[in-house]
Amino acid sequence: MKILLENIKELVQVEDSPVLFKAGSEMAKVSTIKNAFLIIRDEVIEEFGEMHQLKDVYVDDDIIIEIDCKNRLVYPSFCDSHTHLVYPDSREKEFVDKIKGLSYEEIAKRGGGILNSAKLLHETSEDELYESAMERVREIVKMGTGAVEIKSGYGLNTEDELKMLRVIRKIKNTSPICVRSNFLGAHSIPLEYRNDVSKYVDIVINEMIPQVAAEELTEYIDVFCDKGFFSVEDTDRILLAGMKHGLRPKIHANELGHTGGVEVGVKYNALSVDHLEFIGESEIAALKDTETMPTVLPGAAFFLNMKLSPVRKMIDAGLPIALASDFNPGSAPSGNMSLISAFGCIKYNMLPEEVINATTINTAYAMGVSDSLGSIARGKIANLFITTDIPGIEYLPYSFGSNLIETVILNGEIQTF
Repeated sequence: MKILLENIKELVQVEDSPVLFKAGSEMAKVSTIKNAFLIIRDEVIEEFGEMHQLKDVYVDDDIIIEIDCKNRLVYPSFCDSHTHLVYPDSREKEFVDKIKGLSYEEIAKRGGGILNSAKLLHETSEDELYESAMERVREIVKMGTGAVEIKSGYGLNTEDELKMLRVIRKIKNTSPICVRSNFLGAHSIPLEYRNDVSKYVDIVINEMIPQVAAEELTEYIDVFCDKGFFSVEDTDRILLAGMKHGLRPKIHANELGHTGGVEVGVKYNALSVDHLEFIGESEIAALKDTETMPTVLPGAAFFLNMKLSPVRKMIDAGLPIALASDFNPGSAPSGNMSLISAFGCIKYNMLPEEVINATTINTAYAMGVSDSLGSIARGKIANLFITTDIPGIEYLPYSFGSNLIETVILNGEIQTF
């Protein structure tokens, strides 16, 4: 199939020479083409340029679908590199507990939070988990997301972790969205191991990881390395075991304190370290000039009324930043990446251009797909969206409560909802 998008008001995040990610001052730069065209052949971007150049590449009888994008912007799809969207049920009762003054840690200590989801997941079938997760996938696709990383971590025993990962694999095989899987058996400490965490770590290492790897259920391994969860020593052991089975590390780090999660992530060349509400000079220095993507999750900080990651300081120090949703039932019940973009500008003082890079090419890198997604480049997969009639790139984060996405194209196919 061949699709022509013509009269595009502005084609956003264009790359003639693709990069893997943007860092520091480069994050404030986004290349665009005004009054543009774009040609998609099968599932890839074949050509683009200014409208007056179209006559040189346009063959009338070769175009099957033409879309007039007058007054509309075209973006590469959002890449959401941190979600937990496979879960058994919502947790709005804990939302009320939070309103009444209980902290995230206090709710977790009472058996709520992650442990609550783990109990429900144990009682939920794979088919039920798949159907509910696919509803959320369809929701985020409508809102412009074209690639998503989904973590396990609500199983907390071998059988249920495998169940989650099989559901994620089914989503990957049946959905048009690009899916990456992440094994997060070390998401929380089950109540029965609270006084012997090392015993649970042994189960993760000796039971879970070998079976996960044997079934080829995931690309990545993750640990919640933070206060009240897993220590640096626990994390060190788990990541090393995962790497021996070919799994690339990622880290939940420094959401609740300066706990050393960033440093252990860098030590093992983690693809990303995520959350980062607590990050200072030493963590910034550790991340500088590494292959590890600092990933901030504005939805969770907003929902939990937490301190904000010092994003401006990190960018000014030369670091890259990715922004992801953390879509999950307890601390970030939304996968709306347009809203995450708005938070980036409003709460973290990021420029619209920086937010575009943080939600496309940098999040694509944070899930290992920036070679094929995250920008408008020849030969990349045609995952993109067309906006409604809007003035320019500043309007998307400015108009934070509006649905401004009119058409979604994934793998070169127009999606219908």
